[in-house]
Amino acid sequence: MDNSVYKFIEVAGFSEKSWEEAAKVAVTTVDKSIRDMRVAEVLTMDMRLEDNRIIGYRVKLKVSFKIE
Repeated sequence: MDNSVYKFIEVAGFSEKSWEEAAKVAVTTVDKSIRDMRVAEVLTMDMRLEDNRIIGYRVKLKVSFKIE
């Protein structure tokens, strides 16, 4: 197996539909600027509220990618 080094960053995604969609938004956005992502770990999930109603979902992720 090849020796490798990985970097970890934290990102947050938001969606009005679901936590799953919020995570997809985050990963899709990171994919535009970082190559070779390996793992995305969910750190926290929360909701944005307005007038006691859920108006959106936020997911904070820790994303790892291989450093070349």
